[in-house]
Amino acid sequence: MRRYLALVVAVAAALAALACALLVSPWWWCAAGPLSALAALGVGDLVQTRHSVLRNYPLLGRTRFLMEALRPELQQYFIERNYDGRPYDRDVRTIVYERAKDTEAEEPFGTEQDVYASGHEFLVPSMRPVDPPEQPLTVRIGGPDCTRPYDMALLNVSAMSFGALSSHAIRALNEGAARGGFAHDTGEGGLSDHHLAPGGDLVWEIGTGYFGCRTADGGMDRAEFADKAAYEQVKCVSLKLSQGAKPGIGGVLPGSKVDAEIARVRDVPVGETVVSPPYHREFTTPREMVLFLAELRQLAGGKPVGFKLCVGSRVQFLAVCKAMLAEGVSPDFVIVDGSEGGTGAAPLEFADHLGTPLTEGLITVHNALVGCGLRDRIRIGASGKVATGADIVKRLAQGADFTNAARAMMFAVGCIQAQRCHTNTCPVGVTTQDPRRVRALDIADKAARVHHYQRATVRSAAQIMAAMGVREPRALDPRFLVRRIAPHELVPYAELYAWLEPGELTGGARPGWAADWSAADPDRF
Repeated sequence: MRRYLALVVAVAAALAALACALLVSPWWWCAAGPLSALAALGVGDLVQTRHSVLRNYPLLGRTRFLMEALRPELQQYFIERNYDGRPYDRDVRTIVYERAKDTEAEEPFGTEQDVYASGHEFLVPSMRPVDPPEQPLTVRIGGPDCTRPYDMALLNVSAMSFGALSSHAIRALNEGAARGGFAHDTGEGGLSDHHLAPGGDLVWEIGTGYFGCRTADGGMDRAEFADKAAYEQVKCVSLKLSQGAKPGIGGVLPGSKVDAEIARVRDVPVGETVVSPPYHREFTTPREMVLFLAELRQLAGGKPVGFKLCVGSRVQFLAVCKAMLAEGVSPDFVIVDGSEGGTGAAPLEFADHLGTPLTEGLITVHNALVGCGLRDRIRIGASGKVATGADIVKRLAQGADFTNAARAMMFAVGCIQAQRCHTNTCPVGVTTQDPRRVRALDIADKAARVHHYQRATVRSAAQIMAAMGVREPRALDPRFLVRRIAPHELVPYAELYAWLEPGELTGGARPGWAADWSAADPDRF
């Protein structure tokens, strides 16, 4: 195979040089020595477990590490000569890699952000900081109708399906979650042995295709759902309405990835491209959706049940809130997926132009629940380019209770953004079902990296909150986050956005919300 060509050539050249040294002339030892060392290096690349790129591309993969070593110096070279015209922003991927390797270092050379640019945001420190908590912070998920609440970490693995990700990647993520005590969202691709075997806490996501609890005609198999929801590892159930990177269309898994195992996990035919529909068949109105969520919670034995969406129409979300009030039932959580969230399979125009960014979507959902008097029983999760401790704290200040990360977790298991997710030829074994490529991803090593990354990032968030004088996430509010809207004007989020009072919508909404509240219909999306 071409991936091993460099190693094959090196070994063949070394053997040829050794033969010449023994049979032709001692001078050939000058070539045999270096070539043998090169061949040994290639064999070492093939058998080591730390770097997936080297396992899949022995010798050849080392050119990538050379480029990574040169990149910061080259970027700084161009910046110093003003070839770029803008300050150097440190690559978030580098932060994730360092934390995953448990080797993060201090870099006391000043900020790398243009703090005077419009749109720049910063968190407000306190003149009286506090000590950060000794134990990782959690938030309890579970409303009045939930009998088995769950303590969710501040940062968890966001939805990524088995099939889109390899078996080794799923196992590494789940084992990392088990080590760190945080949750792993399964994505809509169903529950597999790779999710269950490591023992990490799971949020089982049910998408429009009902994979893993699917009838032959594509509906939902309630008996199968109840059986699997009873697994001890399943701590919550999340109903996926839409995804940030591609709201309004279903997921696609190419037939080349649908092997016998994936077909069994998803209850679909082998080798056929799997397309989940853009909408759910089990409900057509907000009222029916709310009642369906209540049914799922009952079938799941009282475990927390919620839904995920990329926010679109405010009227439609208010219609769901009205349905909750009318029926007297509510989900235990809502996960807001921002339009800036990523995926390896989304039409470019959807990714660029459809859906609400996380900030606006998060504030909309928080305000709607507060205004309806439901916020105290429903927790809010935020996902969409969450990667650092500062990202977590910003989302908490905007109204979230916890956060999820997908892209950063993929970096932790070795993703190098080769952007070949849909081709089944991922060079590091993260998004492929090719067993020869999957073997490159060492589960134990990458699980440790996932654990290290999540632990360091949550610790960073706790330290930032402590510097702000805050001991618990619920003490954060929009006053703690400030945005520069002009060169000489700073506005805290408390003034930048309108924030509703508890129960305000049901008692007479303010202008700007009144028309949407009036238009919201619990029996029509």
